[in-house]
Amino acid sequence: MSNDEFRAAMSRLTAGVVLVTAHEPELSDDGPRGDDVGMTATAFMSVSLDPPLVLVGLRNGSRMDDLLAEQPLWGVSVLSESQRHIAGRFAMKGRISDRLLFEDIAYTRGEVCGSPLVGGALAVLECRTEERVEAGDHTLVIGRVLNVGLPSGGGSPLTYFRGRYRQLG
Repeated sequence: MSNDEFRAAMSRLTAGVVLVTAHEPELSDDGPRGDDVGMTATAFMSVSLDPPLVLVGLRNGSRMDDLLAEQPLWGVSVLSESQRHIAGRFAMKGRISDRLLFEDIAYTRGEVCGSPLVGGALAVLECRTEERVEAGDHTLVIGRVLNVGLPSGGGSPLTYFRGRYRQLG
């Protein structure tokens, strides 16, 4: 089996799309202020109801993987189909700085995690890392959900299938 064959097989699994966010703390009291970091993910799932746990897969060596190795608090925004542009923006390779990516997106700061949580998302979660598991070229981050919000009462989820963002129905 080749990598392309494996990728093609996995592309036939429909996935929900989320924006994972974290706030990189300031380096020092008089140093540069911290930055918000965001990453589009389709490898996200609920793990447990009691305690409430979720899992996200991060590419090893990515900025988010490096940050969550140091920063235990992070947020998740479950994107709606009308937020495809946000998913695409944070999934770009060779993208501009995260500060500019957040510039014109409506968000609030999580009360617990301090991370940006996207306005109009279907749901938002604030998490604290419980465990990190190395798995091939990815790290599986298991987080305890500390707080949830349902900022949008309606709409359909943004999904990913066969390498493209899709709508249900």
